[in-house]
Amino acid sequence: MIVCSCNVLSDHDVRNAVTAASDLPRNPKQIYGCLGCSAECGRCARTIKTIIDEALGACAKECCSGCPHTRQAANDEPAQETASSFALAAC
Repeated sequence: MIVCSCNVLSDHDVRNAVTAASDLPRNPKQIYGCLGCSAECGRCARTIKTIIDEALGACAKECCSGCPHTRQAANDEPAQETASSFALAAC
């Protein structure tokens, strides 16, 4: 299903970006960076966030003990959406 008509992104594109990314994208801006595009109208942001949360499962808010992402989450700094952090989120 197409979730972003401006960039023609499907739900599969978003799920693949979440699973392929080394930095666990947790918001639409990071997903756009991974997919090499940017938000246009923004109407898809909620849907993309829902897909991210579903794809991450228990890791959606923070990683739990024993999760393969725990090491990465422990090294993450508080999320700040700046130009430099956006560049780092790109896959």
